[in-house]
Amino acid sequence: MAEMLNVEVCYALLNKQELVRVKLPEGASLQQAIEASGLLGKYPEIDLKKNKFGIWNKLSKVDSILRDKDRVEIYRPLIADPKEVRKQRAAEGKVMKKGAGDADASEG
Repeated sequence: MAEMLNVEVCYALLNKQELVRVKLPEGASLQQAIEASGLLGKYPEIDLKKNKFGIWNKLSKVDSILRDKDRVEIYRPLIADPKEVRKQRAAEGKVMKKGAGDADASEG
């Protein structure tokens, strides 16, 4: 009899996390775990061709072979580029500081 793998499939939303445990035959792929979890039907925004996936926080391809007790993670697309957000915050900080200094100078 073939060994069975116990795998968790995780999908984090803004306000909750879906965690589904599945049993799969040895040699199962990341894609098979996602399909077995039922999350594709529950969340139509998950696209096997577009989303990124990982095993224990390491980017992985859908054909990656799983091991027992692996945690498959489905990543959502970034809402904003972190580099751009930092640039915007830095620019806003300079404007605030400059604006505050100008206000003090006009009062005195």
